[in-house]
Amino acid sequence: MKVRFLGTGTSTGVPQVGCRCDVCNSSDLRDKRLRASVRIEVDNMILMIDCSPDFRQQMLSIPFTTIDAILFTHEHYDHVGGIDDLRPFSVFGPVNLYMEERMEGKLKERLPYCFTEYKYKGVPDLTIRRIYADEDFEIGAVTVKPIRLMHYRLPILGYRIRNFAYLTDIKTIEEEELRKLDGIDTLVISALRKTEHISHQTLDQALEITGRIKPKITYLTHMSHEMGMHATVERKLPQGVSLAYDGLEISI
Repeated sequence: MKVRFLGTGTSTGVPQVGCRCDVCNSSDLRDKRLRASVRIEVDNMILMIDCSPDFRQQMLSIPFTTIDAILFTHEHYDHVGGIDDLRPFSVFGPVNLYMEERMEGKLKERLPYCFTEYKYKGVPDLTIRRIYADEDFEIGAVTVKPIRLMHYRLPILGYRIRNFAYLTDIKTIEEEELRKLDGIDTLVISALRKTEHISHQTLDQALEITGRIKPKITYLTHMSHEMGMHATVERKLPQGVSLAYDGLEISI
């Protein structure tokens, strides 16, 4: 399995428009963060988790090929804003979008032209596949295990695929959901910044959850400019924990 980080930033991205802080002015490419998403190659299939507003830009440097499935964590714009840009990928057939029922309703309200019975030419060809937080599902021969997370009061999903797990926008997680992550090798988990936030984990909170899950290696994602410079923060992280960055590709 290969995982490529398409974006590792929060909803505003980094640099943030109008900001002149050291991070936003950094020349280190690891401090340039598009909105969060990953691309996964497994069993000759291409899966993605979320489809950010930066999807088009993220795809320009990647070979043009079919996307077998997009797994959605939740309906916030920074995780779904690139759906209209799936138009070119419709040449391969319908793009399968995996999501919960609540999110399906929200998406159809925002993008009704994508889901109407009679579509005009050029609209992306999309098929919604409904999933449930307490049920594993199959994509080809790959089993995907949803993980229930809380994004403040909003119930959202993380995903486990074999020994890899992706948990973004997490604020809290119940103990029974943590048990679904036993034995993973690689964890990707969000850490917005160092100071408290109502709906996102801080760096210390992400490290605390990581310590309970005990993966072999952890990558932090969905970071704002308030996290600090990549090079500075990286040096202070515990062994086995790293900051992800856009374009990073890992093998699992």
